[in-house]
Amino acid sequence: MEETKKTTEGKVKEINISTEMKSSFLNYAMSVIVSRALPDIRDGLKPVQRRILYAMNDLNMTASSAHKKSARIVGEVIGKYHPHGDSSVYEAMVRMAQPFNYRMPLIDGHGNFGSVDGDGAAAMRYTEARMSKLAGELVSDLDKNTVDFIDNYDGSEKEPSVLPARYPNLLVNGSTGIAVGMATNIPPHNLGEVIDGIFAYMENEDITTTELMDYIKGPDFPTGGQILGLTGLRQAYETGKGIIAVRANTEIVTHKNKNSLVVYEIPYQVNKTTLIERIADIAKNKIVDGITDLRDESNRKGMRIVIELRRDVNPHVMLNNLYKYTQLQQSFGINMIALVKGQPMMVNLKDVIVNYLEHQVEVVQRRTIYDLDKAQAREHILEGLLKALHDIDHAIEIIKKANTGDEAKEALIEAYDLTEIQAKAILDMRLQRLTGLEIGKIEGEAAELMVKITDFKDIIGSHERKTQIIKDELLIIRDKYSNERMSEINLHEDLSIENEDLIPVEDVIITVTNNGYIKRMKVDQYKTQNRGGVGMSGIKVHEDDYVEHILMTSTHDYHLFFTNKGRVYKIKGYQIPEGSRTSKGLPIVNLLEFDKDETLANFTSVKDFEAENAYLTFVTKRGVVKRTHISEYQNIRTNGIIALTLRENDELLSVRLTDGQKDIILGASNGKAIRFNEQDVRSMGRTASGVRGMNISDDDQIVGAALIESNDQEILVVTEKGYGKRTNVDEYRCQMRGGKGVKTLNVTDKNGRLCTLKAVSDNDDLIVVSDKGVVIRTHVDQISKTKRATQGVRVIKLRTDHHVATIALVPKQEDEDEEVVDQEQFEQVSIPVEEQKKTMESKELAPDEAETKQEEVISTDSLFDEDKED
Repeated sequence: MEETKKTTEGKVKEINISTEMKSSFLNYAMSVIVSRALPDIRDGLKPVQRRILYAMNDLNMTASSAHKKSARIVGEVIGKYHPHGDSSVYEAMVRMAQPFNYRMPLIDGHGNFGSVDGDGAAAMRYTEARMSKLAGELVSDLDKNTVDFIDNYDGSEKEPSVLPARYPNLLVNGSTGIAVGMATNIPPHNLGEVIDGIFAYMENEDITTTELMDYIKGPDFPTGGQILGLTGLRQAYETGKGIIAVRANTEIVTHKNKNSLVVYEIPYQVNKTTLIERIADIAKNKIVDGITDLRDESNRKGMRIVIELRRDVNPHVMLNNLYKYTQLQQSFGINMIALVKGQPMMVNLKDVIVNYLEHQVEVVQRRTIYDLDKAQAREHILEGLLKALHDIDHAIEIIKKANTGDEAKEALIEAYDLTEIQAKAILDMRLQRLTGLEIGKIEGEAAELMVKITDFKDIIGSHERKTQIIKDELLIIRDKYSNERMSEINLHEDLSIENEDLIPVEDVIITVTNNGYIKRMKVDQYKTQNRGGVGMSGIKVHEDDYVEHILMTSTHDYHLFFTNKGRVYKIKGYQIPEGSRTSKGLPIVNLLEFDKDETLANFTSVKDFEAENAYLTFVTKRGVVKRTHISEYQNIRTNGIIALTLRENDELLSVRLTDGQKDIILGASNGKAIRFNEQDVRSMGRTASGVRGMNISDDDQIVGAALIESNDQEILVVTEKGYGKRTNVDEYRCQMRGGKGVKTLNVTDKNGRLCTLKAVSDNDDLIVVSDKGVVIRTHVDQISKTKRATQGVRVIKLRTDHHVATIALVPKQEDEDEEVVDQEQFEQVSIPVEEQKKTMESKELAPDEAETKQEEVISTDSLFDEDKED
């Protein structure tokens, strides 16, 4: 270990450099912690702040006096109490005068004391100051021995170790300081709320932090804003450490079809100029796109920052982006470290109140003792005066006979059994006091003093009396100084801005191919065409791939993905990658943790899992149906959960949201359909397998399921070769589940087997996707409406090696006809619209006579027990 030599008084002393450094640094650290950076838990002041207020009080610079030069105050402080630079003292004084830094300023400044834009205060020779009215409550009764006084830095003066502080300044104005190895950051609070919290603790010392928060709701910043993060706030109040977020107060203003964001309040301790520069910077660098103008219209009446937006910009999304990328939302780390009995400690909300009240009890006790001593001293003098006044002639005779004052004093002491103080008071008494009126006053004063002395003694001996006095004084301060809360506590917002908040709510189409590629696209990427067109290229797929699932939904909806093994996974719409109309998409296994040999069977969207009458109705390809309440699927792990138990050789076909009152129509590949009420399928548990919905042969399967909202709806069926038709839903009479159904389409070699069945209206558009990725969008009302047992008309013109893979319904879009031909897949051109209509009408086939004469509902023995359920 290295050693050095220290010379002291001509002698050389060997010391260990490591020990010396450790000792010196610890001394320095404790000096910074105790004497510079951390506030005392009792008065909430650092030493420099306490010295400034004490010096101003000593100079009689109270709220009722004239303003005095700041330089005079700084000189008084550094000359008597604070042996540091004048700039540190002046900066501390300036901060105490700034209404945007202190919730209740302690200095009443006159002149330029800085601004929220970051402008510094004028030099101290130009500014003037005095104590604020509330600061007077901190030094009240300082002359009544309420606190201990200590020597100043050179022992020539005395200064208070703490101020009496008749209100809880640590919570009201907060404190910020960086010491050695620790830092404090206590936010300001509302004076009225803090005093109400103290009253609540007085009435119930076992009150919890949560119960205290009913009174002290949270920080109250002088710059206003919204406070987010109730969890972090509760943690800070319980442990002394936590994080909250402070958000600017803004308003969306619409003018001439353009939106503007107006900022009225910014987060605490945010520099307005820096904030505006940051907004301009992210707009310039296209981090946030859509800002057309930025103006600072702030004046002495208040703050006003105007952010003008482009017409097509969603103002709510822009606001969330600004919250994320600028200081319009700022985290505030609460770190409640204060000096408790001279030691730095992490304290919680209740600790601050407890220590403050202990200090106040001591202040009241010492003040009362001081008043008692004064009263007893005065009562002692009055007692002597009254003795002399009641025998005034004799007393005057004694004084006249004395040769000197000391001789007269000794004679009075001996004659009336007085103390030296009483005898001196008699000798100092003016002749005016000998009148009858003055004697009466002295007797009255003596009687009042006796009452006061009795009261003072009662206060000193009673803890209840002292707490009641504290309560009465706090009540006066609350009524006199408290004001309305400036910061809003927002319980309905999250602490952080998630990606979801930055994505607008919009309708999208989600597609999944047979090989498991998924993407989302905006609805308007598909232009409307007339039926019979060849369509346009919708998705680039491999030769052995085709679009299998397509669904219109929202970016903020939950999406439940059901697999062939009966499991379900959950993600939100915006988590699905967005792609162009011709892009292939992303493999779904990159988004969902599918098990081995697990493939997507179906998916649906859900807005609210808490809805009372909301069910998921499952339909399998073998005709099994199941109904389960949506809440069963709210908590889904990333690796999925069981959605239903599938029977052998069965697959999931459709999952639909229902309300418990709907009719369901199932369509089979053989061209038959059955309609029954969903109440025929009782609600089951999540892992149940279900009951039979339609009886079909082993060669057939269920290809479509529709929910009936009203009898005005229509049923749309599409075949694998691109034919389709609409039929009124009332042609499908309601029957019991489990039957073979009635004919819904005349299946022939020309149109092919039934491919899908859906409920539609005239306000829908139909998107048809072939197995080679060709897409056509057409208005549903362009498809002919016929009876059940007809063949239908051509909806999409397909090559002989193509067939319909899936269809989707989207809201009707009034666009101009657009015919886009994929020349790589087709060599022919679309037939003109009028020619298409004539051709399709001439090719409609007559209904099958046997089916027209008799619509027989076939019912055979069940393949499954109707009531069987896993």
